[in-house]
Amino acid sequence: MKPPIIAGNWKMNKGVKEAEDLTSGILEMVKGIDDREVVLCPPFTALYRVSELLKAKTIKLGAQDLFYEENGAWTGEISASMLTDLGCKYVIIGHSERRQILKEDDIIINKKIKQALKYSLSPIFCVGETEKERKEGREKEIVERQIRLGLKEIDLTFRIPFVIAYEPVWAIGTGNTCKEEEAEKMHIFIRGLISKLYTNDLAEEMRILYGGSVKPDNIDAIMKMPNIDGCLVGGASLNIESFCRIVEFS
Repeated sequence: MKPPIIAGNWKMNKGVKEAEDLTSGILEMVKGIDDREVVLCPPFTALYRVSELLKAKTIKLGAQDLFYEENGAWTGEISASMLTDLGCKYVIIGHSERRQILKEDDIIINKKIKQALKYSLSPIFCVGETEKERKEGREKEIVERQIRLGLKEIDLTFRIPFVIAYEPVWAIGTGNTCKEEEAEKMHIFIRGLISKLYTNDLAEEMRILYGGSVKPDNIDAIMKMPNIDGCLVGGASLNIESFCRIVEFS
């Protein structure tokens, strides 16, 4: 049985000391939980310190982004090899904030996924529609395009764990959580699309997460949906008690 993933995306929050305190608190509170996978994605400046704290622990380290080149004159960027050197196992790619605000397109995201896989980093590949696109009834069209172009010419049969996160843009940081039944429908659609692009077995094995205003008071309902394999958590991951309550979903 595939273990669910609860990943905390800290975004541009927490200096090194704050990250240390948050990580230490989470480690203390999730002791003994071994039937689910916990991933922490701090900002780049805190990766080294968090990686030290997570050594020999079950919690995995993730990064919030990477660049698609190996090295060189790319001021301000960070490479896949730098992330693996720090002990990262996961990397978030294609988050809506990077798509919407920083104008990353599907071609760039595809190149980033290829680079992550080259270095055995497991992508958490984010897809999702805007409020306007959903009102127009185009949510499946948008998500299908993002997945097809994001995974173009990518072989997923070599068993590096690959994760997709469905994050409707209109629900991220707004408090407007997508109804769990609607999220489940999209997860079924995504799993069916992966089955068409690859194999039924890969589609069943792949973990598909939900993200978008996940909180302690809605996590249990979300995780009762059979096709939701975990959550990518934003704001609630910045508080020890709220994040650990999410990790401890029933």
